[in-house]
Amino acid sequence: FFSKSKFKHKFRGESESERTETKKPMEKIEHTTISTNGINMHVASIGSGPVILFLHGFPDLWYSWRHQLLSFAELGYRAIAPDLRGYGDSDAPPSPESYTVFHIVGDLVGLLDSLGVDRVFLVGHDWGAMIAWWLCMIRPDRVKALVNTSVVFHPRSSVKPVDALRASFGDDFYICRFQERGEIEADFAHVDTKNLISIIFTSRNPRPPCIPKAVGFRGLPDPPALPAWLTQKDVTFYADKFNQKGFTGGLNYYRAINKSWELSAPWDGLQIKVPVKFIVGDLDITYHIPGTKEFIHGGGLKKHVPFLQEVVVMEDVAHFLHQEKPEQVTHHIHGFFKKF
Repeated sequence: FFSKSKFKHKFRGESESERTETKKPMEKIEHTTISTNGINMHVASIGSGPVILFLHGFPDLWYSWRHQLLSFAELGYRAIAPDLRGYGDSDAPPSPESYTVFHIVGDLVGLLDSLGVDRVFLVGHDWGAMIAWWLCMIRPDRVKALVNTSVVFHPRSSVKPVDALRASFGDDFYICRFQERGEIEADFAHVDTKNLISIIFTSRNPRPPCIPKAVGFRGLPDPPALPAWLTQKDVTFYADKFNQKGFTGGLNYYRAINKSWELSAPWDGLQIKVPVKFIVGDLDITYHIPGTKEFIHGGGLKKHVPFLQEVVVMEDVAHFLHQEKPEQVTHHIHGFFKKF
């Protein structure tokens, strides 16, 4: 049941297919804007065949799935990755109360309806994983199977989540620091956005991140040299988008955590009944939150996700596993989805 993984130019007279062949791989990705649930959502897509919907996290964009988009198009799928509400080229409503899990699930159901897609294969990471769990729980009719990464399913507790995190880790825990509107944005503004993206993406410290106010993100040391899997071009892409949009939209997901908890009472105890594979890196901070390993490997996750079929712990891999080890992650995803 459990496994370990070590692991340009348009020429006169040329046809449409010939022009497509001259494009660089990333240039073959199509970009559209879809109206859904009261917002305009930017969507990147490529390929044809069964649809896979990829959901990103924080501080991320559709771009985090660039490797998987290209790979799955080659494998015969239609790969779709939106900028979620608040990110990139999608709309960013100003109020945190517009970012509950129900808003985001509503965006995605509207997206599928707009595209004329009934059911999808689903892949999530970080906040995208949280949203994927909820999409599968309340709209299992729209999901064929799920591969979720990094963030395990959290059953509803009797205490508001942010309150519980504050009690466990203190006010300096990053999710607690993100709660005050404008405060962390001001902190981020003192840091070069490229440096900030590099610091977050390349962190390999699995301990729960705590950022004292007196230090802030502005007080963190400069990032080391970029690893081979993250180029300066990648960092610049992210930085340009966040410099344009700001971080508030992404931060509002954290500010809506308690509101989502309040609204989720009717679904308390409901199981997730779609086929699931879960992947996490052994250096991921989410894997080292106290009690998480026991919950995953001791039967707790299986209790709430009864159709959980596989759990993979990737060795020497941190939080952004789909970018750090794209070929391995693609292999894991494809190996699961091709069963269906």
